[in-house]
Amino acid sequence: MTSATPDKKRLHGMCVISLTPFTAEGEVDTVSLRTLLDFYLHAGVHGVTLLGIMGEANKLTERERDIVIETAVAQIAGKVPVVVGCTAAGTHQARMFVRHAAALGADAVMVAPPPKLQNPALLVEHYTAVGDASDLPLVIQDEPVTSGVVMAPTVFAQIADAVPTARYVKIEDTPTIMKVTAIRTATNDRLGLFGGLGGMYFYEELDRGAIGIMTGFAYPELLVQVYERFSAGDHARARELFYHGLPLVRYEAQLGVTGVAIRKQVYQMRGAIASAFVRPPAPGVDAKTLAELRDLVDFLQL
Repeated sequence: MTSATPDKKRLHGMCVISLTPFTAEGEVDTVSLRTLLDFYLHAGVHGVTLLGIMGEANKLTERERDIVIETAVAQIAGKVPVVVGCTAAGTHQARMFVRHAAALGADAVMVAPPPKLQNPALLVEHYTAVGDASDLPLVIQDEPVTSGVVMAPTVFAQIADAVPTARYVKIEDTPTIMKVTAIRTATNDRLGLFGGLGGMYFYEELDRGAIGIMTGFAYPELLVQVYERFSAGDHARARELFYHGLPLVRYEAQLGVTGVAIRKQVYQMRGAIASAFVRPPAPGVDAKTLAELRDLVDFLQL
């Protein structure tokens, strides 16, 4: 993989969590993936994160994972960093995912804890082994709703001590606002912190010292503007933009596969993907929900 300048590889800002588009028959749609990635780049995102929860990574085969990574790395062509989700139930599997991601051109990897692993010593051991699989920067995904693992701020400090590649955290443990401060304090600001939870607290997270957001919100250009205005010191305008779009952020940020289905519907409405297919098992989006989405978008004049 060709190296780039450190600034170009630095993760910050709106690192969008990418969908994995499928055809109406449920196959990986690489044509829509390329149009979606172009859509993200046109929106001004600062990074793209593949194979997260939003990307339905747990429903992909290993070959499909490789196809998604290869397609994205080629389409993005170094314009922004590509982060690849490498979460797995076992340490050996996660290490394999990390090595594959590195070989296919990823710029960073994101890993959540193995499901239900509550032992802090084993968590540190897991992340140490995963970090040793590659020299890519590691994003620790703090996502207890799916993983069932709640990590105390001190655990992040232990991981930062033990794992040289551990550089970032994606925080999705509520209340995220307070946890930003708690992790910054526990780690002496050694980790770059990204908000999560669909972007619902993005302005407050920035105000607490977060360096960006990782979310699949279907109007990424709005959060790009929030970040850029905040970074330029225009906090009043950043807050105004954020609170204007917050009703849609809230509506989209529904937990689980329902949120994925809603976002796919919005991206299809915006012409970024051809099909809103979500791999089963997954609930559909009913006509009333679609009508509410369209009404909300019209009301906000987005």
